[in-house]
Amino acid sequence: MKVNLKNCYIVLNEPRYPENIGASARAIMNMGLGGLIVVNPYRFDMDAINKMATHEASSIVEEMKVYDDILEALAQFNYCVGTTARTGRGRRPTHTPRTIGPHVAPLSQENKIAFLFGSEKFGLSNQVLRLCQAIVTIPTADFSSLNLAQSVMIISYELFQTDLPQTVFTPQLANLRELEGMYEHLKEVFLEVGYINPENPDYFMQNFRKLFSRIQLRKKEVKMIRGFCRQLLWRINSLK
Repeated sequence: MKVNLKNCYIVLNEPRYPENIGASARAIMNMGLGGLIVVNPYRFDMDAINKMATHEASSIVEEMKVYDDILEALAQFNYCVGTTARTGRGRRPTHTPRTIGPHVAPLSQENKIAFLFGSEKFGLSNQVLRLCQAIVTIPTADFSSLNLAQSVMIISYELFQTDLPQTVFTPQLANLRELEGMYEHLKEVFLEVGYINPENPDYFMQNFRKLFSRIQLRKKEVKMIRGFCRQLLWRINSLK
């Protein structure tokens, strides 16, 4: 089984240099991925973008979507893979570019997958990484800082190369908009019953995000959980 590359999209969050946007478009064209999404770019110079993309990748640039908000950009996706050079305490186990391909190959058959890259200066914040169901770190020697477009090419190449011997079916999952609605609903319930600390509820929700990321919820299952939350909140309010 190969990765369904047309369901895999590169998402650049707050890129600083238009040249990296153009070079990323070229990498997408080289490896046959589905497309490019740019969120809140620091400098958006179409001449510089097109120059680095070259004529061959002009179709990727023409079809590129630009958003102001990361949640809006990711709302359509069923699965999100974040990239980071930072590992350590409190962060989830990470994939390498070599292992992420086999991980997403079954998912990609019926689901749209975002591969999310942060800005050249700051990378992805913890807040944005919370939106991701999987994390990728590119191994390096002593110097872990990689050029943004180089990172895009490395990930894209490994997706292109993936070829699993077995056939595994993964059904369509809930998208990010549906998942975020569920997390907000759960947080409301947990706060209402005093289960999590109201001073920092998002921190305590991290364990539930990790749990449901492993389970890979479908749309129907998200609706079931939200229905339970609505009923529980109604019951609590009726007893007040």
